Amino acid sequence: MAEKSKTAKYYASNPEARKKRLKYQAEYNKKPEQVEKRKELVKKNRDDKTYGNGDGKDYDHATKRHVKASVNRGRNSKNGGTAGDKRARG
Repeated sequence: MAEKSKTAKYYASNPEARKKRLKYQAEYNKKPEQVEKRKELVKKNRDDKTYGNGDGKDYDHATKRHVKASVNRGRNSKNGGTAGDKRARG
């Protein structure tokens, strides 16, 4: 099993911060634009027969293909990522 990241360790040892983060994420994920985004991604995965098959891949809008989730989330805008990727990492 992989070792926990710094972020995972922080939230594991700070339950109040974890609770605050989860509350924020829940509110953010309710936004209409986020719901639409998820609907689009789920539809794409179902159409491509990759939804729920356990392959660990996500559809990458930057490259227009399915890639490992870790690759998709780790990409930056210099090598095909999106502005959101850069914002997410600060």
